[in-house]
Order: sequence, then structure tokens, then C-alpha cells
Amino acid sequence: MKEKKIVENTVENSLETPEVKEEKKEAIVEPVFPEHGPIDEKNGKEILVSLKNVDITFNKGEKAVKAVKNATFDIYKGETFSLVGESGSGKTTIGRAIIRINQCSGGEILYKGKKISGKIDRKTDKEVIRNIQMVFQDPAASLNERATVDYIISEGLYNFKLFENEADRVQKVENIIQEVGLLPEHLTRYPHEFSGGQRQRIGLARAIVMEPEFIIADEPISALDVSIRAQVLNLLKKFQRERDITYLFIAHDLSIVRFISDRIGVIYKGDIVEVADAEELFDFPLHPYTRSLISAIPIPDPQLEKNKVLFTYDGSCHDYSVNKPSLVDIGHNHLVFGNEDEIAEYKKIRESGVAPKSITIVDPKAKTKKKPVVEQPAIEEEEVALGESILDVPVHDTGSVLYTIIGFFLPLIGLIMFLLFKHFKYYRSYKSSKKGTIYGCILYGSIIGFWLICLILALII
Repeated sequence: MKEKKIVENTVENSLETPEVKEEKKEAIVEPVFPEHGPIDEKNGKEILVSLKNVDITFNKGEKAVKAVKNATFDIYKGETFSLVGESGSGKTTIGRAIIRINQCSGGEILYKGKKISGKIDRKTDKEVIRNIQMVFQDPAASLNERATVDYIISEGLYNFKLFENEADRVQKVENIIQEVGLLPEHLTRYPHEFSGGQRQRIGLARAIVMEPEFIIADEPISALDVSIRAQVLNLLKKFQRERDITYLFIAHDLSIVRFISDRIGVIYKGDIVEVADAEELFDFPLHPYTRSLISAIPIPDPQLEKNKVLFTYDGSCHDYSVNKPSLVDIGHNHLVFGNEDEIAEYKKIRESGVAPKSITIVDPKAKTKKKPVVEQPAIEEEEVALGESILDVPVHDTGSVLYTIIGFFLPLIGLIMFLLFKHFKYYRSYKSSKKGTIYGCILYGSIIGFWLICLILALII
């Protein structure tokens, strides 16, 4: 009997394919990432993702462009960390580096304490894809137009075999599509049959169905209208509460970021210039670029918004030629980018407890300054009266070529036209009719002069 069992086992082993053997081997091997990440000694929180001195450079040689410079920050388990900055500052570049689309030219990215940037083994790469998902900015471009919603959401389940059987897969897909506010009958449709908000919900469902621990939301609401934005943000917070998901939320609008973020990082031209808790950042914005972003937030009151003076940031205000800057913790879990002199000033401001002024409202009752003169379109041999604004020019001042033609063939009418246009400040039409009238007068004057010369010569002869 024992010999018979041994023979049966050897036959079964010989019939197993290499893929089956590999799956059995993977089932026995320990997981790639530990159950918990390292603990931050300062606050006792678990660090899920950590960036250390990350540089990202595109192209080589003279064409090299350093998109991200020495980026260093941690993202804690279960929080929403928002990365804010203007277009082209490197926000999306950092997000794409975390999911290994962009390669790091320097530094390292850690997930639960294990390096995931640079060259890693195939199994680790697979686990990164499984645990880190991304919701893209443009829902139309990120969805396969030739695939049904059912296949789009199920693709990750197929790739990682995250279902027991077909019934289990269908159940998972139907559950997630209902959780994002759509219906099961939508699964047979294609992306072009949905609105922008519905497409973004499909993209969110595709990410959530993988049951990731970390999601990178790359401006997921910038392409949506205001009412749909609130719905998508509520969905993100709902999944975070229910599934303990950690978010890297990329945005350029601080007004939205304030209400969904635990911590905020501000990035300017590839440099992380400030990192702090959400309320701390808004109460004490220390870096001038952060203050300029807060100043740009619209005020709901139209009268106040009209009288608001924007705080503008100019990078030339810093002198880093000798004393080089760095990201320094000034206390209160608040990190600011600057040199030694600037850091000392930032610490002084923070310890004083007096928040820097980012928004200035001008009193409309105060004596207004004289409005600056805005130059009008150039008028030959004429000067525009001082104090006139470009807004005083009529909307229908087109300067049509028709006025030139009328002035050319009918100089007398053209003369009346350009005098009227000048009086009523139709400057473009004035120039057009004046041009045609002058050319017409020259032509008719030449004809009359030639006729007079011929007449005089005929009388003399």
C-alpha cells in the first residue's frame, strides 16, 4: 500500500505544470512586506510610505530636467496626505514614482520600511501593484474605451486571481459598483456612455476592488463640476473609514485640500517647501509660496473678493548663493524649506503665535488711488486722452476692412465716418476708415491732378 501511495504522489507531481508548482511555492514563502511598517519615534505613528532625498530627472546631458529635487516626507498609515502646488511643480511626478512609473535618479522610496524604487525582484514588484493603486486625473483617458465596465473593474482581479470562482468575481464587482453609487446594469456598458463623474467613480471602483492599503489620487476632482466633486470626495472618505485606506491626494486647490487632509505638503518647482498638519498650515503659513496659495483661495463674499489684494510670490526673494536651503522641522510637526537665516525667522514667527497675513482686504470707503492709465491701440498722429481705460472702448469696435473699402471709394463719406468713430472712441474702426479715406483721397487727387495737367496742356497747345 505504501509503495502504491508513493507511486501516485510521484505521478501527480510529474503532471503538475511549472505555474502550479510556482504558486504552491509562493503560498509557502513568507509575505513580501511586513504586516506593519516602522514606527515614527516622534509621534508613535506607523509609517506606510517614506520618501528619502528623492530626485527625479528626465532626459540626460544638456537636455536634463530635474523635476523633483531632494523630496523627503513620510505618509502615515490611515491618513490623507495632500501634495499641493501649481501645474508643473512635480506633484504627479512624485505620485508616478511611488507606483514605479517614473524612475528615481536619486534617493529611495520605502513601503512599510522596504525599498520599492529602483531594481526590485518580480514578486516585490507584483506586491507593489497589488497594494498601491492610483486614481487618475482624466477619467476618460484612463479607461479603456473598448472594454466594458465589468472587464475594466475585473482586470486586476484576473491578474492577481483575487476570487475563488466566477460567482465570487461577479459578486465582488457588483458590490463595488454599488458602493461607488452606480448600478449592476452599468457593468455591460462602455466608458463613453457615462458622464465625467460616473467615469471617475468607475476609476475609483477599479482601484478599491483590489483592496489596496495605499491609493494615489491624482487630482481626481479637477475635471469635475462642483456638485460632483463633493460626491467623489465623500466616497473617498467613506472608503477610508471602512477599509482603513491611506491616501496621497494630489491637488492644486488648497480650499478643497483643507477639509479632507490630515497633513499637507506644499511643493514648488520640485522642492518640498512646507509640510504641516492641515490646520497648522492654514493657521501659520510660513513659507511665502504657501501664503501666495492661500491668498489665491476665492472668498465666497463677492464684495470682499473684489477688494482682496493677492499676495504674490517671487522666487528671486531668496538668496541661496552661499547659504544653501534645506527642509527643517521648526517644531509643532511643522517643516519649512529655507536657509539658516530664514529658518531662524520662521521659528521666531511661529513661537510668537502671531499668524502671518496672507490675505489683505482693501477698505472700499478709503480714498482710492488714481487708476493706472491703460494704453489704447496706437492711433497715427493722435493721442488718447489721459485717464481713459481699455474698458471704455466699445465692444463692437471691430475695425472691419469694409470701412477701409467705403473710405477708399467714397472719401467724403469715409471722412464723416472716421470723425464719428473718433468721437465715440471706436478706435479700431477709426483707423480702418481713416486709412481707406486717405488712400481714396490720394487716388482721386492724382486723377484730378492728371486731368488738370492734361487740360492746361490742351489749352496751351
